[in-house]
Amino acid sequence: MDRLVTIVRGAGIALLFLVIALCLAITILPPFLDRIYYDGPVSRHYDGAHFFNPDGEIDTPAPPGVSRSTFITRTLLGDDDRPAWPEAVAVKPSRPAPFAAPRGMTATWVGHATVLVQAAGLNILTDPIWSDYASPFPPLGPRRVAQPGIRFDDLPKIDLVLISHNHYDHMDLPTLKRLWARDRPRIVTSLGNDTILKDQGIPATALDWGQSVSGAALNGLAPQAVIQCGNYEHCPDYRVHVTRNHHWGSRWGSDRNRALWSSFVIETRAGNIFFAGDTGAGDMGWPIEARRYGPIRLALIPIGAFRFWKGQMQSDAHIGPLQAAEVFKRLGASTAIPIHWGTFRLSYEGWNTPPRMLQLALGCAGIPADRFAPLRIGQARPIPTISPVPSVPRRCDERAIRALE
Repeated sequence: MDRLVTIVRGAGIALLFLVIALCLAITILPPFLDRIYYDGPVSRHYDGAHFFNPDGEIDTPAPPGVSRSTFITRTLLGDDDRPAWPEAVAVKPSRPAPFAAPRGMTATWVGHATVLVQAAGLNILTDPIWSDYASPFPPLGPRRVAQPGIRFDDLPKIDLVLISHNHYDHMDLPTLKRLWARDRPRIVTSLGNDTILKDQGIPATALDWGQSVSGAALNGLAPQAVIQCGNYEHCPDYRVHVTRNHHWGSRWGSDRNRALWSSFVIETRAGNIFFAGDTGAGDMGWPIEARRYGPIRLALIPIGAFRFWKGQMQSDAHIGPLQAAEVFKRLGASTAIPIHWGTFRLSYEGWNTPPRMLQLALGCAGIPADRFAPLRIGQARPIPTISPVPSVPRRCDERAIRALE
């Protein structure tokens, strides 16, 4: 009996210490996990401590009739009735050529928001992730269901890397370390994200919305140097513009919006490239702003992770296919590739819902399907030269759109 009392008393003391530890963690950990990534003047989207969307903040409501806490718990436990995803998706990796032709452009979808764009001798990677998990604590968190469409060792020498923001599925430090060790690429991102990278020994150039940098400056030449390359390969004759989109950033939760998020326009001798990064619709003015830098030969536009309950068509943080079709029109792009789907399960929709819905959305918008066609992971697409997008008869099956999961 005495032994039982001792055990019970010990368990009670252990439980008391656990409760105290949890209370202390709630008080101590959030400030500890906070980080100051950027310190600069107040602006129209920075209040001196945090960045924000000037067109309205991100809201993540729970499904109708469900509390936010219940919604989060069910999502974390996988008990939210989401459509099933495949355990694995077959991928045939590409072996890209070392370069595109002097005026040529080719894009290969590696998966998620990672695309290899080869334009006029430049090799550009967007939000590169080769890791199996998009998480700070693998193997916990979203797991890759489709292997990268290019094996890392088959990548050509990378000249330029664009990082849209600091979420784990877009800023993958293990991949960036490998890229930096192998190729020493120029890395461009938005304000504050360079701090995270430099802490890992990875130099980066961080810019505000509306700022730009030339390839000459990134490569240590005079910013306005006239570039004359005898060999067009790796020629730094390009300019990167950091442009607005509508999102948010965080690595730990407590450091929310300490660093900025962005989209990009890259001017090359083969034409302009637009990379939307990760974005919600917001005021939908940001595609028009990007269009002002000149005609866009290729746009990389997200279409996935837009649905967090049945029937939802967009979230504040992510556009869905209907909004993506509108972004395409507002950009005035000649060709687009849909990204940010089918690699990591981040939301409610079925694995191939985004491309199926996109096809229907293009019909509603009167956009030819071949101008914004999905790729298979690992598929390379030669990008046609810029030409006007013809208008086709609108055929809108709203019932079919609503039926998609």
